Amino acid sequence: MEWGWTQTARSRQGRAMLALLALLIGCWPGGALAAAVQSVRVADGRVIVRFDAPVADAASLVAADTRQILIQVTGATPGSGGRAAGVVGRIRQRRSSGGARIALDLLRPAVVGDAGFEAGGRELRLELQPASAATFTAAGEAGWSRYFRFSFGRRSTYRVVQNVPPASPPPPLPRVRGDGDRPLVVIDAGHGGVDPGAINPVTGLREKDVTLRIAKAIRDTLLASGRVRVALTRDDDRYLVLRERFGIARRLHADLFISIHCDSTAGEDASGASVYTLSEVASDKEAARLAARENRADVIGGLDLGGEGADVRSILIDLTQRDTMNQSAAFAQLLGREARPLIATRPVFHRMASLMVLKAPDLPSILFETGYISNPAEAGFLNSAEGRNRIAESVTRAVEVHFARRMAAR
Repeated sequence: MEWGWTQTARSRQGRAMLALLALLIGCWPGGALAAAVQSVRVADGRVIVRFDAPVADAASLVAADTRQILIQVTGATPGSGGRAAGVVGRIRQRRSSGGARIALDLLRPAVVGDAGFEAGGRELRLELQPASAATFTAAGEAGWSRYFRFSFGRRSTYRVVQNVPPASPPPPLPRVRGDGDRPLVVIDAGHGGVDPGAINPVTGLREKDVTLRIAKAIRDTLLASGRVRVALTRDDDRYLVLRERFGIARRLHADLFISIHCDSTAGEDASGASVYTLSEVASDKEAARLAARENRADVIGGLDLGGEGADVRSILIDLTQRDTMNQSAAFAQLLGREARPLIATRPVFHRMASLMVLKAPDLPSILFETGYISNPAEAGFLNSAEGRNRIAESVTRAVEVHFARRMAAR
């Protein structure tokens, strides 16, 4: 009999099981023969890949960023092209590390349903199922699914399939305050709910409480200026995952995203505020994932990418991303200039890091470390009305100059 087992990259089957299967497959007679791809065709919603020798290991991936389904066949050599049909517009093959890579260019979102080996490992079949934009994106984030052939005879086939769960619904959008024709600033109070953030070891002061108070102070000061609209990602003690935080800002079509945090170290001597923007190296994958999440009819920075080819889309996303990073860095420098007369700052105020909360490629974003909660004196300042007002004033001044410059540039 043959046993086909599908496993997503995020499933809970242990690595030990994979290692055992790989060992058994490699040792079983006929299980590790080199094979070449003879043909690839799409018919009746199935992708059928035929080989000239038995194959024991393959995997598939929904590449949402390029709207493709990729098939990796371990130890095999590629053929040429294939016969496309249905949702598959084109089939391409190439050699990759470890075997053959087959790329299915999709005309519409689709995911892999049931899949497994047939004909003694000489044929791999994958069922294609039409998918919504949300399901397509979720499948892309789930990673590779692997298929193993494990033969004891010729009669029976057993297959265990774990489907990709549907994407959870997004959180409700918060209230936006201020005049409707003003730029929108979204303030994110870091941590919250089950995540307390850093905690002062002496007083027990929690970062999630301090950041919420500071975020509300910034909101009130910005609204009093009358020059922007403001929304908070959270206005109470709730938990939000990092993607939800900048996701809220994007869904609101915000013009600026500011995430508020408090720094912490093992000692009590460190002090001063700093600001982080996203490093260029760390943002490329998220930019591609954003394009997939918008289902290719997306609007990146107000630019509709739906009618463009993959290469053009990649260039446009990269240009938008670079402009966003430049705006983020410019605002960070402004904030440093306005903050220094009002609050203590670190000698190197502007830093760059791969922080998930900053990974919205079309939204200028900063993470503001307002000070060290691990420092008793600075923790007291951060948790005082005077401290909150000084921080809020520095942010408000920087915001006003930021949007004044943008208006002048237009």
